[in-house]
Amino acid sequence: MLNKIPDFTQARILVVGDIMLDRYLFGSTSRISPEAPVPIVHVDQTEERAGGAGNVALNIAELGANTTLVGLIGDDDEGKRLTDILSKHQVKCELLSLNNHRTISKLRVVSKNQQLIRLDFESKVAFEKIGRVEEKVEKLIDQHDVVILSDYGKGVLLEIEKLISICKKHNKPVLVDPKGSDFSRYANATLITPNMNEFETVAGICDSDEELESQAMQLLERFNLDALLVTRSEKGMCLFQAGKQTYRLATNAKEVYDVTGAGDTVISSLGAALAVGLDLSAASQLANLAAGLVVAKLGTASVSHLELVEALHGQSDVSRKIVNKQALSDKVSIARHQGERIIMTNGCFDILHAGHIKYLREAKQLGSKLIVAVNSDQSVRRLKGKTRPLNTLVDRMELLAALEYVDWVVPFEADTPEELIHMVTPDVLVKGGDYKAADIVGYQWVTEKGGEVIVLKYHDGLSTTNIIEKAKR
Repeated sequence: MLNKIPDFTQARILVVGDIMLDRYLFGSTSRISPEAPVPIVHVDQTEERAGGAGNVALNIAELGANTTLVGLIGDDDEGKRLTDILSKHQVKCELLSLNNHRTISKLRVVSKNQQLIRLDFESKVAFEKIGRVEEKVEKLIDQHDVVILSDYGKGVLLEIEKLISICKKHNKPVLVDPKGSDFSRYANATLITPNMNEFETVAGICDSDEELESQAMQLLERFNLDALLVTRSEKGMCLFQAGKQTYRLATNAKEVYDVTGAGDTVISSLGAALAVGLDLSAASQLANLAAGLVVAKLGTASVSHLELVEALHGQSDVSRKIVNKQALSDKVSIARHQGERIIMTNGCFDILHAGHIKYLREAKQLGSKLIVAVNSDQSVRRLKGKTRPLNTLVDRMELLAALEYVDWVVPFEADTPEELIHMVTPDVLVKGGDYKAADIVGYQWVTEKGGEVIVLKYHDGLSTTNIIEKAKR
C-alpha cells in the first residue's frame, strides 16, 4: 500500500510517442458576426501547452523525475515553441526535427469556459522516419528505468511492436497508453492503461464487475501482458494482474472540471512510481490519487509532488484556501463554470482586527466566492515603511484563510494587485475606506468587463495604525 509519496529525483523515464502543441485562445463573446451565424470572440488571452506524449513528459518532470522525450516535430515555429516549453520544464528533448513535416498542433477557441471550435494542423509521418525513432530508443534505453509509449495514433508508434521488443530485450518495463481497437499491437508490454470505452471497444460491453474481470483476464492471456489498468471515470480504476486478485480503487476526484490529459497523468504517475521501486498496486494508488487532482484543473495539466503529498495525508481547510496565482486561476474558472459570482478585495491585513472582520463579512455577502489578495512582506515594507509588517505573509494569510467567509487567499509581490485583477476579472471588486470607486486600482478593467466596483466603509476607530499607536502608550 502507498504510505508516503516517494522521492522521484532518482527516477529515469523515457517517453516515446506523438507530441503536439496545444494552443488556446480565450476571450469574451457578446455578439454574432454579420458575416455568418457564428459568435465573435474578442481574444484577450493566449496560452500554449505541450500535448500528447509531451504532456506525459511534463507530468513526470513535475514530479521531480528525470525525463527524456523522443518524438517527431517539424522544422517550423510550432516545433520550436514546443521544444522551448518542454526544455523550460526540465524535459530532456531528443526530438527528430524533420523538413517537410508539420508539427502537430491543435488550436482551441474558448469563451466563458466553453470550447467553441478546435482546429487541428498536422501532416502524416513518413514511414521511413519511424526507424529513426527506434534508433533513438535503442541508443537511450539503458540510461532509463522505465519506458512509456504514448500512442495518439499520429504515426510515431505505427510499428510499436518493434519498440516493445527493444524494451523487452533490455529488460525495461514498458507501459503503453493505447489508441484504437487493435490491442494486439501492444502484445508483450508490461502494462497498458485503456479507459473503459477503449477497453469495451476491444473486449465488448461489460455489464458487471465480474464480466469486466473475466474479459480483462482473457486480454492479459491473449496479448501476454503483465498487467492491465482500466480507468473508469467516476468509478475509479481496476488493476488486473494474472494470478492475482483484482485491485479496485475508488475515485479520489472531489470535483471534476476537465478530463483532458487525465490519461497522461495516470501513465506518467505509474511510470515514475515503478521507476522508484513501488509495486503495481502502490503505483496504481498513486496514479489514482494524481488523476483525482488533475481533473479539477483546466486543459492539459500536471500534478506536483507537493500536491500528491497533501492529497495523500490530507490538507486542512485553512491551508487549502491559500493558493498561488495559477491555482487561483483554475479555481476561479471552475467556479465561473458553476455559475458562481466572484468577489475580490486586497490589502496588507498586517494585524487582523474587528474592522477587517466586519468588512470581509460584508464583502462576502456581495457574491459567492471571496478572494483576498495580500501584499507580500516586501510590498508592505515599500508601502508602510521598514518597521512593517508586524506579521509575516504566511501568518497573515493563515489568519485570513481561517475566516469562514474567505474562500481563497493569494499573495502578490507588486505594490498593487492590478495584474491579479486582470487575471481574475472579478464580478465585484471591493475596497474599504474613503475611496472614490473610479480611483481604485482595477476600476477601468472590471467595469469594462461588465463588473462592479464597490467601496465599503471602514468602521471608525478600527485600524492597524490605531492598534499600533495604542500599543506604544
